[in-house]
Parts: sequence; C-alpha cells; structure tokens
Amino acid sequence: MKRNTKVNKSRCMVLKVGGTVITVVTALLAYLVVTKEYPPVQLDLDAWWGPSNLRGHNDTSIRPFKLEFSDEVQNKEVVPLLILHGWPGSVREFYETIPHLTSVHKQRDFAVEVIAPSLPGFGFSDAAVRPGLGAVEMAVVLRNLMHRLGHNRYYVQGGDWGAYVGQSIATIFPKEVLGFHTNLGLAITPKALSLTFISAIYPSAIVESMLADRMYPLKDYLAWLLSETGYLHLQATKPDTLGIAMTDSPSGLLAYILQIFSTGTNSKYISRHDGGLNHYPRTHLIDNLMFYWIPNSITTSFRIYAETLNKRNIASRLAETPTPVPTWTIHAKNEIMYQPPTLLKTKFPNLLNSTVLLNGGHFLALEMPEIFAEDVLKAVASFRQWHLNNKKQTPY
Repeated sequence: MKRNTKVNKSRCMVLKVGGTVITVVTALLAYLVVTKEYPPVQLDLDAWWGPSNLRGHNDTSIRPFKLEFSDEVQNKEVVPLLILHGWPGSVREFYETIPHLTSVHKQRDFAVEVIAPSLPGFGFSDAAVRPGLGAVEMAVVLRNLMHRLGHNRYYVQGGDWGAYVGQSIATIFPKEVLGFHTNLGLAITPKALSLTFISAIYPSAIVESMLADRMYPLKDYLAWLLSETGYLHLQATKPDTLGIAMTDSPSGLLAYILQIFSTGTNSKYISRHDGGLNHYPRTHLIDNLMFYWIPNSITTSFRIYAETLNKRNIASRLAETPTPVPTWTIHAKNEIMYQPPTLLKTKFPNLLNSTVLLNGGHFLALEMPEIFAEDVLKAVASFRQWHLNNKKQTPY
C-alpha cells in the first residue's frame, strides 16, 4: 500500500492556531536534535555585575576577594540596582541588557552594579518549604538579600511579577529604595479602577488620544484580556496539578511557555505560522526554558500566582497603599496593560516620568536591551536629582 505523503492544506488552515503551536514546537525540537554545536555565549565577566572597567582579582582563596578600581570608575559613584524578572521569564532576559546598564559613560557621574536574582522558586533559587510565600513575602526576602550584600539603600527595577515584587519593596521599605523603575506600571487602586471604567465614555479625560487605543474600547480590551489570561486562572487555582503535566513533558513545557512569549511580544503573532518567535534568537528562548526544566522549578514558579492572588494578600491592601518612592515607568506598545500617568499617580504620587514606546512587548529587556537600559539609566539619573532637590543625601 502506497503511503499518502500529500499535505492536507485545508485541514492546516482549519487548525491555524493549533498548527502554529505544533509547527513551532516541532521546529524547535528538531533544532535541538540536529544542532551539534551551540554557538558559545560570549560573556564579558568583567562587565556583567559591575561597571565595565571594574576589574576583580581573586585572592588565593575563592572567598573573599579583592577589587581594584580603574581610575575611570574611581571617579564615579557605584550604585546598586536590584533587577527582577517575572513569569515565564528568568534572569536570562537580562543577559543582553546588563552590559549596557553597567557601562561607564563620561556624561554620567555614577556607574551601576546589577544584582539580578532569580525569584524564590524560580530558576535555581530555593522554593518555600511551607505555604505562604507570595510576592509580598518575596519582597521581604529580596530586601534582606540586599542588606546581606551590604546595600542598605538601592534602586529597584522590575517587570511582570518583578514589577509587583519591586513595588512591594518600595511600598514596605520606602526609606531604603531610592527609586523604582518598571516596564509594567500598574495601579490597582479604587480610584484608578473607577476612573478606568468611568472614562470609557470619554477616554480623553484621562488618556491622550494617540494612546487611547491601548485601553479602549474597554469591552474589546477586556474580552481580549480574558482570552489571553487563562493560564493565570489555572496557575492561581491549580498550580501543582498543572506542574505535574509540565514536569512530565519537555515539549509540553516548551509549547506552554513559548505561547506566552509569542502573544506577550505581540498579540497579533498568534496568527503567524511561526508564532512570531523568530523575533528572538532560538538559543535565547531555549536558555530561558532551561531555567525551568533543569532545576525542575516550573511547579514552584506557578505557586506565586496562588500565593499572591488570594484573599489573604488582597486583605493586606498593599497594592492600594501609596508608594512615596520616586518612580519611573516605560510602556511598550504591545504590553498587556497600559495606564496613563493620571491613574499611576494614585499609587505612585512621585511619578517622575512615563516613557511611551511605539513598539516592543512584555519581555522588553530581552527584546530591546539597549532601549531598556537607556531608559533605566535615565531613571536612575532622575532619581538622584530628585533626592538632591529634596535634600536627601544618598550614602553608599
């Protein structure tokens, strides 16, 4: 019997969305199989966790070590920046942007030292041994980490869950956080929510006309949001059940995570045959996947949803509590949510700037590392000036 090798094109068209997922997964799995040698990741170890001209020389023992500063760095203040990822991202999102963040520039009187930890339960960070570790508790853990590293005052940057953890640090410890930068600015205050719904009738009351389509028509936006957040409800209610399935299948985990990368980068990518994933180098996507697969941390990463989106956390009303720390936001065109300064100031009264981009998506540091770093550095400079204007000295 002769095998029929013809492709049923009409069936492929009917299964357009499902076919996209299958095609992408098959292609990436084939890539893993046939690629004999991965291109080596070029790491400038001197530039990663401090200014590019900051050179470390180890003693005979592994710990501790001494640092020698070049003359260029000696003339700068080295300021600590805690940078936080979310789900389904990882610290891999920051690999390309860190060299830009830590570079020394003649026009800046400071240089940045980056601290980029995996959130508890993500990557190779230990998970909680008992229930109750939500985003707010993670904020305390990471604040304590900064103290252990010798940083009693520092800047914070975050996106996705990192944004919520970061704003929690800023809200709970406002005397320690010198400035908060986020690429997911979000105010979940009664006033912000009320204004959002009331202004659906007259959007220009709160948002510029050129940006109104990022929020309105409200019913269309809410319908789209509902269609794209099924994963959130599942992870908030059944994290361990889902985790068993993801732990059992590497291809299943790949499909689940890459679907978020596809629609998170641009919601229109769902209709593309490749899911728009060629937007990123394949090795970057696979590297990120490995932060969940190798340490078997996908289940524990899901739990941040269940441990945060619950009555206990809502009752704390921390999300409604004003954050007095100077704040700076950047809004990518295709971010899942946009709020104008009018709404953001109900949570962040000292909002210094809101950068609006005409492109980019949810994984901004990975997608546009130079633009991301440039905005963070502008924010740090603005925070420093704000403290000077308010006669607040910044001891390091």
